[in-house]
Amino acid sequence: MTDLYAVDRESLERDCTLEFFIAGGPGGQHRNKVETGVRLTHRPSGQVITATERRSQHANREAAYERMATRLIARQYVPTPRTNTRPTLASRERHRVAKQRTANVKKMRQSPVHE
Repeated sequence: MTDLYAVDRESLERDCTLEFFIAGGPGGQHRNKVETGVRLTHRPSGQVITATERRSQHANREAAYERMATRLIARQYVPTPRTNTRPTLASRERHRVAKQRTANVKKMRQSPVHE
């Protein structure tokens, strides 16, 4: 069973460690001098999210929290197991008729046999 984690903003702020760093890449002098990159670590699960695509630390922080919530929701998803079913008698008959029709079409493509 997977662990269930709360994904509301208050719980994320309480359970995550927020770290800022200098984010490289395009963005000019402002981005290269200021710590605009955000690294968010969810302590209970160990998930780490980084957001460096914006020049603003505030925008990166918001993006990181949204991404963390999405990642935790995806991690907690449990697919329902598939129930094996057998084809019904009618569906087997439809399948047989369709195969016979296809075989007849292909047989009609052949040139007649000369004796």
